[in-house]
This record gives sequence, C-alpha cells and structure tokens, in this order.
Amino acid sequence: MANPVMNSKNFQQQMHAGAPQPGWYQGGGQQTAPGPYGQQQSPYGQQSPYGQAQAFGAGQAAQQAAHQQSMEDAFRAPAAGAGQTGRMTYNDIVGKTALMLVLVVAGGVVGWSSPGLMIIGAIVGLVLGLVNSFKREPSPVLIMAYALAQGLFLGGISAVFDASYPGIVVQAVLGTFSVFAVMLALYTSGKFRPTPRMTKIVLAAMVGYMLFMLLNLVLTWTGVANLREGGLGLVVGAIAVLLAAYSLTLDFEMGAQGVKNGAPQKYSWTVAFGLTVTLIWLYVEILRIIAIFRSND
Repeated sequence: MANPVMNSKNFQQQMHAGAPQPGWYQGGGQQTAPGPYGQQQSPYGQQSPYGQAQAFGAGQAAQQAAHQQSMEDAFRAPAAGAGQTGRMTYNDIVGKTALMLVLVVAGGVVGWSSPGLMIIGAIVGLVLGLVNSFKREPSPVLIMAYALAQGLFLGGISAVFDASYPGIVVQAVLGTFSVFAVMLALYTSGKFRPTPRMTKIVLAAMVGYMLFMLLNLVLTWTGVANLREGGLGLVVGAIAVLLAAYSLTLDFEMGAQGVKNGAPQKYSWTVAFGLTVTLIWLYVEILRIIAIFRSND
C-alpha cells in the first residue's frame, strides 16, 4: 500500500527535521482505521474468527497513517479568526467520542444478532474510514456512519469469537478500556507524551505491521499457514497493542493542542474519530490475543 504519511513531502521534512508543526497545532500526530476481512472454515464447522479478522490489522494501519496526514494538514491551519464561532473544548471531545462509542455499540447489537452483516460492515467501514481520514474538513454524518458500520463488523466478529470462547468479549472490552485508562492517566500526569522521533518510529512500525498482515492474509487464504497463531501470534498481537496504545497518546495530544490553541469546534469530530478508530483496533487485537491464550487451554 502507498502510505500517504510516509509519502508526504511536508511530513517527511517535519519529522526528519524534528521541527515543531506550523500554525496553531504544535503537538504530535494522529492516526487512522480498518480493512477488508477474509473468511475460512474452522474445524468446528462455523466461520473462523481468525479468517474474518486477518486483514483488519493491515487496513487499520493504513487508515491510521492516512488519518495522521489528514490531521496534520487540517491542524496546520491558523487559529480560528474572530468571525468564526465556537472553539474546541474537552467537553466537545468527550461528548462526541461518547456518541461514537454509543453508535458502535448500537451497530454491534445488530451485528451480534446477524453475524452475516459483518462483511457489509467491514467493507463500508473501510471505505468510510478512508474517506474520513483523507477529508480536510470533518463530516459528522460520515463519521457517525463509520461508527455504525464498524459496529456491525465488531458485533458479528465478537459473536463468532464468543461462540468458540464464551465470555471472551467481556474480557476484551475490559482489556481495551484498561489500556485506554492507563494511557490517559500517563498522559494527563505528564509521565508519557508523544515525541516526533517516537512518532516516526511508530508510523514506520505500522507500515511493517500492515505488510506482515497482508502477507499473512495471503498465506491464510491459500492454506499455507496462519502466522497469527501460537507464540508468533502473541508477539505480533503484543506489538499491535503497543502501537495502538501509543496511537491513543497521539489522539490525546491532538485534542489537547486543539483546545489550547483555539481550534474550531468542528475538529472535535476529527479527534473523536481518531479515538474511535484506535479503540476499535485495540479491541480486535486484544480479542485475538485472548483467543490464542484460550485456545491453548
């Protein structure tokens, strides 16, 4: 995949130079969201959750990178003028993020009861995720539609996983929000903040992860092997969780800089979108890791 972040001349110049971002945004970067999902049959006679989730990581990394570029471009704009009404606040970010998660859960309820809809949710989520990532101006309607589509996918794949490993969904949800709480606590305490150098390393790692997932998708579909199983699967999953956790700090930093520098209120939708993308990725990776552990019991 052609990574829009790594191919961006401005981005490369800024990251290599370590220079602060121009305009009102002087913080870290941002990120992006999901991909298509393959299918295979499990020995138990039902759809394998691994086949459905195989390409998720690759698509997620691609959208993380695309969203990074979109946020960089939007947040280089000068602070809103006196004629513009409304400034971004933390309440705006929290409220819109909560709304996004409610929509994901609503879509998840439908997807859980009709797992076949997860393919539709995956495809629509991929398209809307990329559209929202590349748009310079946030579209609340498209962002909310993305949350609903991803909810369909998550509901369906969660139902498939739960059929094989009862209770795994609750464990994955608790794990996801535990990571979120820890990263938020570290960020707000000032003990951990994203840096230009670390962000560059993480973006490069996302590209590597994406390529690995695409290779594994081909190997899985052709019946050669599934590299996301066993010990290697746990290692790759752990790396993906670390990448997603760092991406959360990029979202926090983007929101904090937006509030500090008086960004227009509409960009709170962009921050909410980024947080939702990262939480979805984090949930799927934790779900996969728990499944590997439980399959070895």
